[in-house]
Amino acid sequence: MPPTIAVITGDIIASRRLGPAERLSAVLDHALSRLATRFGAISQRYRGDGFQLVLPQAWQGVSAAVLLRAELIRHSRPRQRWDARLAIAIGHDDPWRDEARIADASSAPFVTSGETLDALDGDHHLALRLTSGDAPCLALLIRHLDALLDAWTPAAAEAIAELLCHPESQQALAERLGISQPAVHKRLRTAHWSLLQETLGYLERRLKDETPAHD
Repeated sequence: MPPTIAVITGDIIASRRLGPAERLSAVLDHALSRLATRFGAISQRYRGDGFQLVLPQAWQGVSAAVLLRAELIRHSRPRQRWDARLAIAIGHDDPWRDEARIADASSAPFVTSGETLDALDGDHHLALRLTSGDAPCLALLIRHLDALLDAWTPAAAEAIAELLCHPESQQALAERLGISQPAVHKRLRTAHWSLLQETLGYLERRLKDETPAHD
């Protein structure tokens, strides 16, 4: 049985109105690097503001998407929100090892991810599709998650990004960020961290059930 992977296709929201372009590009590169470290993701950037990632552990797809958006939002500039539209597709693929292969991939999760991104309207910035069939309950939960992320401040996104990469106590996070523990608590409360943590945990369990491991 072919392995099950998660493919994330995305683009930067309103990239032509953001700047400086070099800084935004560097932030995106850093975010993709963090996803490679945290989730073993392989990424490919395309001309302009487009990119695609492949995750070998499909059940981590949503958490990876949340981290990517958090990394962008945390670096937003005054009156310029940096964010991305992301379409996650989960399905079977032939074994992949070479990063250059992503650009030429045409299996179901790659095609579905690209088509899902194209179908996203202006009010939605996150979507999830399973190539095995529709999952209305998961889609609805993703819409709630999307609304949660849309409300993040850069400070809240910074705290979430660090926690997703380094699960630790609020005091340890405060020391990492160079702020007080009460300030960390306020950021996490603003970001609805407890709800986010439970939601991601549930989605990871559901996706593990939907995509059992194969030898």
